[in-house]
Amino acid sequence: MSRVAVLQGLGTAVPARVVANAELAPALGVSDEWIRRRTGIAQRRIVDPGTTTADLATTAGRNALKSAQTDAVDAVVVATTTPDRLSPATAPEVAWRVGVAPAAAFDLAAVCSGFVYGLATCAGLIAAGIAERVLLIGAETNSYFLQQTPETRGPAILFGDGAGAVVLRAGEAGEPGAIGPFDLGSDGAAADLIRIEAGGCRQRARTGPESDDVHWSISGQEVYRRAVEHMTASSLRVLHAAGDTVADVDRFVAHQANQRILDRVAEQIGVPAQRCIGNVATVGNTGAASIPLALGDACRAEQLQAGHRLLATSFGGGLTWGSAMMTWPHVDVVATEQ
Repeated sequence: MSRVAVLQGLGTAVPARVVANAELAPALGVSDEWIRRRTGIAQRRIVDPGTTTADLATTAGRNALKSAQTDAVDAVVVATTTPDRLSPATAPEVAWRVGVAPAAAFDLAAVCSGFVYGLATCAGLIAAGIAERVLLIGAETNSYFLQQTPETRGPAILFGDGAGAVVLRAGEAGEPGAIGPFDLGSDGAAADLIRIEAGGCRQRARTGPESDDVHWSISGQEVYRRAVEHMTASSLRVLHAAGDTVADVDRFVAHQANQRILDRVAEQIGVPAQRCIGNVATVGNTGAASIPLALGDACRAEQLQAGHRLLATSFGGGLTWGSAMMTWPHVDVVATEQ
């Protein structure tokens, strides 16, 4: 039988510092109620100064290895848009810090679709026989790329920091934890809708004064429309590829962008609210970390249990989007605040 990726362990890490809406609202010129009504977010986790994406990724990675009861992987993939440095990649340092070097290690940049893109990438490594076991980590420290002003309040109210990681092993289709099929897509014509302008060669290649725009910029209304469109369509495509219908979906998890998007996508697909899992209210939008963090919280709350048929979908800058199917296995989640 063909080799597939099977979920073996799940670990998470969030900063200990909680930032409630009331702490942000004065500088942004809004109220707690205004933020809740537009996003569904009540608070988010923010790192202390000096804590980096690699720090969160390392903790989540160690927790995933502990959950999987293994200390050996053949590759480490870190999905992030907020790496510690432009070069080198964050993953090799994380691999060394979690104790699995000289495993292969590389970063993956698909913004908020990073975790689903990472699942597909790791499944490919396993299916090709390149790796028997892979550690996939979604990690972000978005708070370093935010401005707290009335003009930049869109990103400032949305984003939080965190990391979630899974260990994937080689297995067979049909066994608990087997992941797939996948649906992935992109639209680079709309790249400017979600962006951090500075940091790459494009700014350096421009003539005239250089920009110092190192903060998130989001075109809110158009992002909302496209997120709903693409996550809905991608979810329906992956259901068809799996031979499933919406009635077969026991649990649905979408990238935790904001609650209005989540509600609309579930409505469009036809998934009842009681089958949706999420934690955007308590951690905000954590980018590539959002899906594994939501899965971890749902497991610990016993909302997600072994045997549940799970549909996951995501949307992010690029534009990128992706969806995946799996049957949830028994997993003991290991979680840390740091």
